[in-house]
Amino acid sequence: MATKRAREDDSSSPSKKQKKGFSVGPANLPEGTYKRKVQKIKKDLIHKAKLRKEYAKIKAQEQSSELQRSVYDCEHDSADVKAREPQLEPTLEPHPDRRKLLEEPSPEPASNPSRQAERGKKRPRPQPYRNETKFAQKRREEAEAKRKAREEADKERARKRAERERFRKTIAKARGGGSNGQRKLGRESAVLLEKVKRLVGNA
Repeated sequence: MATKRAREDDSSSPSKKQKKGFSVGPANLPEGTYKRKVQKIKKDLIHKAKLRKEYAKIKAQEQSSELQRSVYDCEHDSADVKAREPQLEPTLEPHPDRRKLLEEPSPEPASNPSRQAERGKKRPRPQPYRNETKFAQKRREEAEAKRKAREEADKERARKRAERERFRKTIAKARGGGSNGQRKLGRESAVLLEKVKRLVGNA
């Protein structure tokens, strides 16, 4: 009996595994902005990968061509390049282009004096809280004036107190009498005269 031919779509035969492409983002995105964005990213990635492959191929070709060239060829090429270059002797004279620029008269810009004066002036800076600053300055001045007036009043009060004390002591000494118990009219008269002058001066 002849052997049975195996079916092509038989499950027992090992099937070829298909390569699954890479995925970007979730698979179940609805149609719309997000899906288009994901597709664009995927296309960009594929394009970049292709560019990298092409670049690698070109680089490999260049490297292989460089390896094929002999060392002697490289030396001859460099010698030819050196021979072709003209040897310029260094000189102290300026370059012809520079000399031409130096000889030409430079056009002077017309200066506008009014504009320069405007530039020179500085605009006053706007001061924030100007009114508050003035008010604070005024209050400081008032406080300083009050303090000075208070000091003057204290000095005047102390002077008057000292004068009264001196007057009282002088009167007490004059009324106290001397060794014989009589009042010292000379001393007392001077003090009383001073008191009268002060009273008349105040009136």
